[in-house]
Amino acid sequence: MSRASRRSAWFIQVLGAVLLVAPAAFGQQPDESTESNVAPPAASRAPAAQEATPRGASSARETAAQLPADASVPGRPDIPNAGVAARMRNAPQPPLPAPADKLPVAKLKVPKGFKVELYASGISNARTLRLGDKGTLFVGNRVFDKVYAVVDRNGKREVKVIASGLDRPNGLALHEGTLYIAEGTKISKLEKIEDSLDNPPKPSLVYSDLPNQQSHGWRYVAIGPDNKLYINVGAPCNICEPPQGNAQIRRLNLDGSGAEAFARGVRNSVGFDWHPVSKELYFTDNGRDWFSEDLPHDELNRVTKAGQHFGYPYCHQGNIADRELGWGRSCDDFVPPVALLGPHSASLGMRFYTGKMFPGEYRNAIFIARHGSWNRTKKIGGDVVVVKLNKDGTVKSMEPFLTGFLENNEYNGRPVDVQVMKDGSLLVSDDLAGAVYRVSYGDARVAGR
Repeated sequence: MSRASRRSAWFIQVLGAVLLVAPAAFGQQPDESTESNVAPPAASRAPAAQEATPRGASSARETAAQLPADASVPGRPDIPNAGVAARMRNAPQPPLPAPADKLPVAKLKVPKGFKVELYASGISNARTLRLGDKGTLFVGNRVFDKVYAVVDRNGKREVKVIASGLDRPNGLALHEGTLYIAEGTKISKLEKIEDSLDNPPKPSLVYSDLPNQQSHGWRYVAIGPDNKLYINVGAPCNICEPPQGNAQIRRLNLDGSGAEAFARGVRNSVGFDWHPVSKELYFTDNGRDWFSEDLPHDELNRVTKAGQHFGYPYCHQGNIADRELGWGRSCDDFVPPVALLGPHSASLGMRFYTGKMFPGEYRNAIFIARHGSWNRTKKIGGDVVVVKLNKDGTVKSMEPFLTGFLENNEYNGRPVDVQVMKDGSLLVSDDLAGAVYRVSYGDARVAGR
């Protein structure tokens, strides 16, 4: 064989290896990111207002971590090959919720003066939480087809199915007794639901102009101060030029009319809420995968006017240009995050604390559920953090609040959403264990389970 022929054969072999390995390494995984009173790793707990300050791609050419040659995609030492990626993969969703005696309650830790206890269990893939005017807790899920209601009956909590046969009913919102359900491709509603929990009506359609995509195709929905519906429409990929109408938070009227893009350049937001005073929207956003294990961070963003662009897919965490799609663009052209929430921490549900049970320092702070990383060798997240703000709405600090879901680099639970109760306590959902926990302060007690 001639030298030229040997070179050609070698090139074909290498190209074949790349084509074989790359799809597995780049494939979008079914998780949000593509998240003792132990503090999160330093990379995730910096007072993120400072972390998010640098602007412009040239100011933050941070170096992606380099992997050994036998652990990476050929020619891309920052991207793990299929074998390494498989070892990083997420904890699979159990088909059934954990039994009560297997729940991680005893391992969970909160600051001094607080306590955590079980609120409800037996809720498969418990995700988004919403509280009805009459005290009913509604729970959505992403993996299965049901929406649940948790009600008090004679001092005991009962879990009821109020809707089934749905398509990824992750998003829930309540307005004047009507429960809005955000499925993969539509929004539907159940009117006067708390009056008909034992015989709920069939959901009626509100809006159906949503793309049918599996990657980032589950929805989060909320009602804004303007009495309009807000819903996320994630990017249908890890990193790509998103099709028209994707990678945004959309706003529409309660009857489904008047849909418009409220925030753009949003990769995958699974949590947002409005500041109780300024009424500005804050939202979490999950950063791209396979850039490196330590970059980019998930983000906490703030919308100060409709139509702002938050960078995806061109700029990540406010100061890193994307290596494929960032050419010819500057991070200065986009709105930077107000806080960085940790690399691949899968930061999901968030609420401003408006209760009166917790000490005054928590008033109007943001509680954020970090589901936990699925593709880092050393996992981070799997906790609830509290972000405290300055009077002007900028971030003052980020601190651990509820920890203990991550132990020896394995998850025993994965927090998804938070909900402030009427008594000021805080509920936290856990989709891995299929449970909801209650965090209280002082001598407040929880009713029977």
